[in-house]
Amino acid sequence: MLQVKVFDYEHEKDLEKQMNHFLRDIEEKKIIDIKYHVAAMAEDDQIYCFSAMVVYQK
Repeated sequence: MLQVKVFDYEHEKDLEKQMNHFLRDIEEKKIIDIKYHVAAMAEDDQIYCFSAMVVYQK
């Protein structure tokens, strides 16, 4: 069965840490794809959103 896990953080290091934590428990051959996205908004301050989706087989 295919599953997805979505991550969304304001800092890329937080995203990296949480994805690495999640991925260490999944066999590499069960990972189908990883999608990565960065969004930026400029209002009073620059705001970033770092997100990723892991598609894997359970």
